[in-house]
Amino acid sequence: MFVSIRALAPQRVLVRARALCALLAIASASAYGQEAGLTFEEALYEATNRSAAIQASESSVLASSNAVVSAGELPDPVLKLGIDSVPIEGPMRYSLNEDSMTMRRIGIEQEWVPADKRERRTHLANQQVGREQADLLLQSANTRQQAAIAWLNAAYAQRALGLSKALTTQMTDELAATRASYRGVRATADDVTQAQMLSSQARDRLLRAQQEHRSALISLSRWVASPVARIAGEIPPLQSHVSSLTIQELNRVQPELLVAQRDISIADAATAVASSNRTPNWTWGVTYQNRGSQYQDMVSVGVSIPLPVDRANRQDRDVAQRAALGNKARFMLHESQRQVQASIQNLSTSLANGRERVGNLNTTLLPAAQRQVGLATAAYKAGTGSLADVFKAKRGLLEAKLQILELERDVAQIWAQLEYQVIANSDEFMQRNSHAAN
Repeated sequence: MFVSIRALAPQRVLVRARALCALLAIASASAYGQEAGLTFEEALYEATNRSAAIQASESSVLASSNAVVSAGELPDPVLKLGIDSVPIEGPMRYSLNEDSMTMRRIGIEQEWVPADKRERRTHLANQQVGREQADLLLQSANTRQQAAIAWLNAAYAQRALGLSKALTTQMTDELAATRASYRGVRATADDVTQAQMLSSQARDRLLRAQQEHRSALISLSRWVASPVARIAGEIPPLQSHVSSLTIQELNRVQPELLVAQRDISIADAATAVASSNRTPNWTWGVTYQNRGSQYQDMVSVGVSIPLPVDRANRQDRDVAQRAALGNKARFMLHESQRQVQASIQNLSTSLANGRERVGNLNTTLLPAAQRQVGLATAAYKAGTGSLADVFKAKRGLLEAKLQILELERDVAQIWAQLEYQVIANSDEFMQRNSHAAN
């Protein structure tokens, strides 16, 4: 039934508009995933923008940012109400205004935290914001890395599926040709049986390739938060500059190292706060005291000063604890630096070795398989070779391509692990995120 929008209440219009937008988004996402395909850059963009883990980290940054302002504020004042010296015996018992000592009082107390203490607490809160921002960078790097690996895996699975289909077609044609040769008394029953076995193996390999392709797309869909039906675009150049970064440069762009550095900053700031707590806070108060009408009212002013009678075993211990945690954070940074550098060296070596192996197979194995196809085809046309030899050579060529493709996939995943463990312009990212939180 058609309903005029003017007849709907504004709230109902809003609800229907949102529902329509949701339907359009779902439809466009479906068309996007099934028709246009998903490119590498689109996968990284969608994974970053739709990651629930990144959104959770952003919420943590916002939460810690809100704590910065309160860290520098004075504690709330305390309102004090009471009645003093009410007689409970004699002719004036329970009277509130006849005895000269009975007073109704109202007062206020305020704990005074020195400005330097509040500055140190604010600094500690700011360092905690920086720690949450480093966590956000770490989560973003992990999301981009996993999305890149998932896309590359899906892309190579799609290529492998195409080669497996070609191999299955090849084996089907070989089986048909062998059967025809058998009917023409040019092939034996053993040739037919062997062709059937190879065709069955090719079919099984195709089914396995289909399942790997589906699994790869499902894994990619998990990271981009939208169904993906096919991969589009070219595989990016597998070039990485990460291995050439110095430790100083890694400290600025490697999220694990940024987190470790923020832990040091937090520990140092907490030590400064603990050191300032060696000096106690004073509390001052003003109280107005009201007595009966025949007596004068009074005002009292007072100051409360804590006495640190055992500073060596309390405040000094707190400072020593925080300082020890700072040393721990520094040792952990050194350990993280060694781990990151070792991982980068290992991945760089594996990447270089994988490229060399791919290049070697492309210059030796693949040309040899292609020459074998040419020789078998020429021999068959000359009547000196069989059709089975031609099919065998073509099958060998397709299997060589599959072997190279599998190695290329392994190399691409190594490249993604290496390249996307860092985030370029991390300082700008953290500043932009800090402004957004404020």
